[in-house]
Amino acid sequence: MEIKRILVIVFFYVFTLGMGHLFVSLICKSLNFYTGAQSGIKHAGMIIGIFERFLILTFVLLNQYMAMGLIFTAKSIARFEDLKKREFSEYYLVGTLASFSFAVVCGLILKWLLIK
Repeated sequence: MEIKRILVIVFFYVFTLGMGHLFVSLICKSLNFYTGAQSGIKHAGMIIGIFERFLILTFVLLNQYMAMGLIFTAKSIARFEDLKKREFSEYYLVGTLASFSFAVVCGLILKWLLIK
């Protein structure tokens, strides 16, 4: 693999992880959802989102679109009790879909660039 292709791939991973976080944060902050007292591990959502976008971008590059369902399922199982609250479930769904969408679009653009 030539160095130019490697640099493009690395750039897209860094872009997807970094800008994806900003994209999701802006969308979620616009919802004005207040979680109350901080519960759980500090910044865990951000770290989970980074791994989520990393895996989704990788799955897109490998044409493993069905594997993305595993991420959504794992997140839903971990938040099962919280998802019973409508306000939280809508917030969770918006954030997850924004993250997935951003990573999938980045992956499709990267695939298109690599084919050229």
